[in-house]
Amino acid sequence: MFGGSFPWESGVLDFTGMDAAESWQVTPSLATVQEVVHEIELANNDRVCPHCDYHFSQSAKERIEHLLDPGTFVERDGNLRSVDTLQFQGMASYKDRLKKYQEATGLTDAVLSGYGMIEGYRVAIAVMDFSFLAATMGSVVGERITRTIEYGTENQCAVIIVSASGGARMYEGMLSLMQMAKTSGALARHASAKLPYISVLTNPTTAGVMASFASLGDVILAEPKSMIGFAGPRVIKETTHQDLPERFQTAEFLEEHGLIDLIVHRKKLRAQIAEFLAYFCRTQ
Repeated sequence: MFGGSFPWESGVLDFTGMDAAESWQVTPSLATVQEVVHEIELANNDRVCPHCDYHFSQSAKERIEHLLDPGTFVERDGNLRSVDTLQFQGMASYKDRLKKYQEATGLTDAVLSGYGMIEGYRVAIAVMDFSFLAATMGSVVGERITRTIEYGTENQCAVIIVSASGGARMYEGMLSLMQMAKTSGALARHASAKLPYISVLTNPTTAGVMASFASLGDVILAEPKSMIGFAGPRVIKETTHQDLPERFQTAEFLEEHGLIDLIVHRKKLRAQIAEFLAYFCRTQ
C-alpha cells in the first residue's frame, strides 16, 4: 500500500450501535454535490446515492447477489487463511488485524470467490471487498483469485473479477508482491485457451492490483468516478515535478485515454456483463 498517497475518504459516518433509523451516510468530497443520505435509501438503491448518483462501496456479498442469477453462487476456497509469516508487529499485530476484520465483515479475507451463472452463462467470479483491510492483496487473496481463473480455464467459462484495492498487503512483504506475477500468469494461460476475462474496476482500484490482473481484462469496465491508478497523485506530482491533468486517475480520464473500455452505472452492470457474455460465450 502507498500510505497517505490516496484520499481514502469513505464518506461513511460510524453509527455503530445506533438504531438503523438513525444511520446516515455522507457522500465524500469527490462527489459532484455532497449529500446526506439515509442508509435505508442506499440499501434500496444498490448503494448509489439517489440524489447525486455517487456510488458508495458495496460489500463482496452484495455485489455477488446483484450480479449473479439468484441461488447460483457456489463459494470456493473459503478455507484458505492468511498466515503471519513475518510475525509483523506495529500498532497492532497482523494476527490481531486479521481477527478484527474477520469479525467485522464476516469474511475470512478480502476476496469472495467461486462460480455461478449470469443470465444462464456460467462464470468464475472473484469480488474484492474494500472493507477488509482496504482489500489489500496478500497470499490468500492472490491464491483465491488465481484458483478462480484456473477454475474458469478448466471449465471453459468466462472469468469476472471485480476489483477494489489499496494494493499489496504490507504485512506480508515480498510474498504479497509475488501475487502480481501469479495472477497474471494464470490469466495468460486463460487467454491462451481463448476464453474471456472481464475486469470490473470500482472505487478505488490502485497499486499492485491495478498493475496486475485488474488491467489485463479482454474488456475493462469501471463504475463512474472511480479512482484508478498505481501510485497516488501526490507521489506522482512530487516525482515528476509537474501539475497533473484535471480528473487525473478517474475512470472518466482513463476511458478518454483508452485504458478503460466502458464506464457502466452499477444498476446496468449485470445487463452489460450479460451482453458481453452473449457475445463471447455459448450457454453452458
